[in-house]
Amino acid sequence: MRYLLSSALLVLFVSCASYPKKNGFTESAEQPIQNPYFSDASKDYVYKANIEAFGNSLSGIFIVKKLSEDHHRIAFTTEMGNKIFDFTFQEEDFKVNHILKKMDKKILINVLKNDFRVLVEENPSVEKAFQKDSGSIYETQIGNKKYYHFLSEEKLNKVVRVGNGKEKVEFTFSEINDNIAQHIQILHKNIKLKISLKSI
Repeated sequence: MRYLLSSALLVLFVSCASYPKKNGFTESAEQPIQNPYFSDASKDYVYKANIEAFGNSLSGIFIVKKLSEDHHRIAFTTEMGNKIFDFTFQEEDFKVNHILKKMDKKILINVLKNDFRVLVEENPSVEKAFQKDSGSIYETQIGNKKYYHFLSEEKLNKVVRVGNGKEKVEFTFSEINDNIAQHIQILHKNIKLKISLKSI
């Protein structure tokens, strides 16, 4: 009985441990970080996109345009040019310019808002900094959510949203060239939603 109780307490302690502690991060000096992937106002960022959500799949063109400082517009269209959604992020404000009627659900819009804000947030507020192996990890706050930004060789290659010490959403950036991530994936761990973007 005592052994079972000890085991249960150990499992509870491990499951309640903080995300950095569970992953063996070592605390280090804080410093500002930048997400450069949608930061150039002179460029149109255009991606071939596939969104798999709750058993449905949508393919099309995903476009991000930086209009000014802390001001981005994100649109998703079919390959024929029919608009699926169109959002504006300006500082802390978020506006739905257009969304397909079948996608016009508050919970889905909130999920997309949180996901896309991470993509366009250029200078997230750093709360703590860590090291693991040769990489740097920064605990940040975007909106009211906690994230961890992973940098390797000073390039941002992953962002993880964490809640209650568990990974909820993982953003991966790969094939990085000239401050453009050629491939981006957003994978939700607690709901059936995956967004894949490939630069064209």
